[in-house]
Amino acid sequence: MFKFFNYVALVLLLGFCYPIFSQSNSIPVDPNVTIGKLKNGITYYIRANKKPEKRAELRLVVNAGSILEDDNQKGLAHMVEHMAFNGTTHFQHNELEKFLESVGVRFGADLNAGTSFDETVYLLQVPTDSSELLSKGFLVLEDWAHGLLFDSSEVERERGVITEEWRLGRGAQMRMRDKQFPILFHNSKYAERLPIGDIEIIKHCPQDVLRKFYTDWYRPDLMAVVAVGDFDKAQIEALIKEHFETIEGPKNERPRELSPVPGHEETLFAIATDKEAPYTVLSIFTKMTHENVVTLDDYKKEFVQSLYESMLNARLQELTMQPDPPFLSGYAGKGRFVRTSDANYIQVVVKEDGVGRGLETVYREAERVRQFGFTATELERHKTMLLRRYEEALAEKDKTESGRLVNQYVTHFLSAMPIPGVENRYELCKRFLPLISLEDVNKLSEKANQTANRVVLLNAPEKEGVKTPTKEELAAILDKVKGEKLTPYIDKVNNQPLVSGVPDPGSITSSRANAFLDYTEWKLSNGVRVLLKTTDFKNDEILLNVVSPGGSSLVEDKDYISASTAANIAQESGLGNFSLTELQKALTGKIVRVNPDISHYDESLGGMCSPKDAETMFQLIYLYFTNPRFDSSAFISYKAKMKAWLKNTKNEPEEVYNDTLTNTLNNYNFRFLPWTEETIDQVNFSRAEEIFKDRFSDADGFTFVFTGNIDTASFKPLVLKYLATLPAKHKNENWRNLHITNPTGIVEKTVKRGIEPKSTVTIIYTGDCEYSRHNQYNLISLTDVIDIRLREIIREEKGGSYGVRTYFFFARYPKGRYHLTISFGCDPKRVDELTAAAWQVIDSIKQFGPTPEILERVKATQKRAREVDLKQNWFWGSHVCDCLLAEDDPSYILEFPKWNEALSAQDIKTAAQTYFNQKNYIKVVLLPEDKK
Repeated sequence: MFKFFNYVALVLLLGFCYPIFSQSNSIPVDPNVTIGKLKNGITYYIRANKKPEKRAELRLVVNAGSILEDDNQKGLAHMVEHMAFNGTTHFQHNELEKFLESVGVRFGADLNAGTSFDETVYLLQVPTDSSELLSKGFLVLEDWAHGLLFDSSEVERERGVITEEWRLGRGAQMRMRDKQFPILFHNSKYAERLPIGDIEIIKHCPQDVLRKFYTDWYRPDLMAVVAVGDFDKAQIEALIKEHFETIEGPKNERPRELSPVPGHEETLFAIATDKEAPYTVLSIFTKMTHENVVTLDDYKKEFVQSLYESMLNARLQELTMQPDPPFLSGYAGKGRFVRTSDANYIQVVVKEDGVGRGLETVYREAERVRQFGFTATELERHKTMLLRRYEEALAEKDKTESGRLVNQYVTHFLSAMPIPGVENRYELCKRFLPLISLEDVNKLSEKANQTANRVVLLNAPEKEGVKTPTKEELAAILDKVKGEKLTPYIDKVNNQPLVSGVPDPGSITSSRANAFLDYTEWKLSNGVRVLLKTTDFKNDEILLNVVSPGGSSLVEDKDYISASTAANIAQESGLGNFSLTELQKALTGKIVRVNPDISHYDESLGGMCSPKDAETMFQLIYLYFTNPRFDSSAFISYKAKMKAWLKNTKNEPEEVYNDTLTNTLNNYNFRFLPWTEETIDQVNFSRAEEIFKDRFSDADGFTFVFTGNIDTASFKPLVLKYLATLPAKHKNENWRNLHITNPTGIVEKTVKRGIEPKSTVTIIYTGDCEYSRHNQYNLISLTDVIDIRLREIIREEKGGSYGVRTYFFFARYPKGRYHLTISFGCDPKRVDELTAAAWQVIDSIKQFGPTPEILERVKATQKRAREVDLKQNWFWGSHVCDCLLAEDDPSYILEFPKWNEALSAQDIKTAAQTYFNQKNYIKVVLLPEDKK
């Protein structure tokens, strides 16, 4: 379903990614993409790309969305999209999903669609190692383009599914949005054409009205076919012509008109409160007519805009680090508002009683920029950051995922966004950045801070004793700040080296190669274990996975809260001699990240770097072990923000429901109790620092796994310098059994919260089990089978839920145990009916196992997903690290093809009988509050 703020952020990101370059003042098109147009008006884009191998990303793009609906069609653009999966010329009823899953295409991940105000996009990833399957992929797109059947029984079922999607989205945010959108979209049709539509029309619209939207707007001149993947371009062009050239448009085409967003001279205010709102969010939108980026001069302005946003956001983040921060988080940017309009926006999350201070502070910072501009050091730093990002993209030009490329061409068709290609983008960045002056950037502040076409939105909890400001009070704050004489920003930079005084390098005491998994393992002189797996999956990526057993299990309950927050406090404080703000400035131009964590049974570091920034990554690792920073001001800021975040979370019915689930599942174990404001008061700053330093004091217990584009010759000196010199106490620690237990027997609870007519049902099967990787694989496969069957029965056959989630937890230590969870949302009146249907599915699998057809679908999707995973650095790093922590042989990864091939219906049946114990489960149901 359409979400406004996510949409703005997505368009902003897409807009940021398309610089242009040409010797003339026109924008070139990436020479790697073939763009054509069929005689009937269908546009097509073809791009050969090798990542991921043996895959193609296909899109059918329709330049039509909810804005084109007639008054009796509100919501039907979205409903048409749904019907594309419920019967087409060549795939009747639900045969499309069955066929695609049988060849390894995953529903949701590889097969999906989305409807927004102005467009509808269908996405499909297909294998390319079979010409037949590739052709079938285009047959699917062809059917979507002009072959929807609108079978009456399927339409009736899908009404239920969409109703449940509508129901799932209802809540405080939607209720407040319903009040605010008419103001935000002032006198615009967009306020009346939200993609989810009018639920009464969805439930009752005549079938011919639904079909009319399809025949009116799904036509060649409004369509594009996009194909990016590991294929031969000539073959793809032939397939596009074969499947799309004969499609005809309607005889009397309706004009595809654009809908403006009218301007307004005054500032408008949209204030909405709700008893279930968890946070107070303040936003300032300044709307403007969209202008296409057509020339190189236009794109220079895009660079200027990017620098402006980057510098302003850095200042906003710095303000959140104050001991008493004026807001919890803040972000500013410019994005595509709707097809005809852009918007500058600033959005902050504030304390419930901090609206006035938050608005005053964030607007004052924008005014500070308007009055004094940015500093020269800020500009140069952010130019360096921007260029480095383009360098990274250029380095990965032959390793870029097709999914990232395909979205560029979709946006080019819909919005005329330039697609010059990565080489041109980088060259243009180098060409324009030196020409951009402070004056160029500072000029943008006038437009960003103008009062015309401005809308101030406030979303807040409705709470006794907390006063929500009026629009007059908010306007007075803006006027007050506008008239203030401010002082310039001071750019404080710490120029010390990150690390100084490193001891003499250590040594490698043993080395061995794992021929099966192609990695090298070193044992260092201080006991540290290092694994290097060199891959060619990415050119500019090295991933870091570091782990040691122990974690917060080694502290007493009274110190658990301090232990749980220790890593966050360390990160908020910065590192070594650098505050967090100083550290971020010091890392300008670096592609590097290292994050610590302390969980129940281990402590770890995760991160990544570009190969050229490997030494910086090692320095950050070294500092977390030898000189972590615990700053009292940062701690005060962290506590203030955490308490503010937690203050109203219990307003949300779903949060109360999840708390009940967590408490019930873990037998109200202290270490799993939901956090509140009072929880944060239990954090002891000194004890948190002690625990962090203790957990990272003995490098002897740590395993470091590096995966990616590693040059061993240059990597080895860094390992010896920064890892072999880490402190080693040789404590030989391990985790302590916390004796976390799950309830036994049947536990059923009902939570009554919320005013919307919606429910959630969660059933969790728990128990002890014999842990093995093969048993884990069988549990994964059982989950996959159940997922398909519940989707077919509860969503597609009964139209009872938008989706059913099935997932599992399988632990080896402290002892073998599992959780197997089924969860779905639905109409409160259908809770018992749909729960019974879920149990019938489980009982059928326990008695008979899956059908051969479903078994093959599961095996095919698993096999295809593993083909992609094996070419991902994250997959190898996380699996190897997990195995070593659990004292498993990492070579089990190579067993997957054998397990997949041998997987039988009996294996699934046995797993179902093992893990679905109808005498041992938890069922928690969320129902709306009783009406008073």
